[in-house]
Amino acid sequence: MNIISRQSGAAFILKKGEQLKIQSPQGNQVSDMVLFNLNDTREKISSGKTLDFEESILISSGNYLWSNRSEKMMMILEDTNGRNDFLLAPCSPETFEIMYHHKGYHPSCFENLYRNLEAYYIFPDDIPTAFNIFMNVQFDADGKLSVDPPTNTPQDYILFEAQKDLIVGLTACSAEDSNGGSFKEIAYEIIAQKNE
Repeated sequence: MNIISRQSGAAFILKKGEQLKIQSPQGNQVSDMVLFNLNDTREKISSGKTLDFEESILISSGNYLWSNRSEKMMMILEDTNGRNDFLLAPCSPETFEIMYHHKGYHPSCFENLYRNLEAYYIFPDDIPTAFNIFMNVQFDADGKLSVDPPTNTPQDYILFEAQKDLIVGLTACSAEDSNGGSFKEIAYEIIAQKNE
């Protein structure tokens, strides 16, 4: 397993047919994930297309993650926790200024995504809304959103299969509310395509 240290990120290539397994070794930790087409980074993961085509705001086992070009990028093969978010943007410096009233520097998923993806010529304005793995977003009858602590345990994992050659950006989320007030590692494993 590869380890992403607390409040940091990583970027890597995932080829079509390969699987990606993600878990939180200590539990109760969110991971933001963005996807880009390896061969044309203008094609990227789309929250709107995914929620539209999957007809749900709860994206889990059996669902696909779709691109801005209406093409499948990933399939979720297994999801033992079953709670993920595709509504909220990656936390950014502005998140902590506006929502947390934080002064000074604070690590953020937005920064950790674009800094790691720069090696693939992907820059801040290219970062889309992330698929927030294990993030526990709730809403009431009036539509008011709240972010509750994640419920994933160290045994929980989510397993994806790439539907095309991808560049993946992944974080160990930096927002206090998203992670129950503490920060932990994220582990990921790339599983080679099985020969038929």
